[in-house]
Amino acid sequence: MSTAMPGPHEVLTVPEVMKALRLSRFKVYDLIRSRQLRSITIGRSRRVPVDALRTFIENQLSEDD
Repeated sequence: MSTAMPGPHEVLTVPEVMKALRLSRFKVYDLIRSRQLRSITIGRSRRVPVDALRTFIENQLSEDD
């Protein structure tokens, strides 16, 4: 099993983002609603591009500085 990070054009499900950030479903959707975390909708499914998750994390780290 590979533990490499997904490529920049791959997308994550909300549960995968929840696991990556160790946040609740409500908080992940709150970040999406507030446009702090970019996402796309495919049919009725919400997906978060890996690069959007990386950008969110980088922005959070730069706010702490």
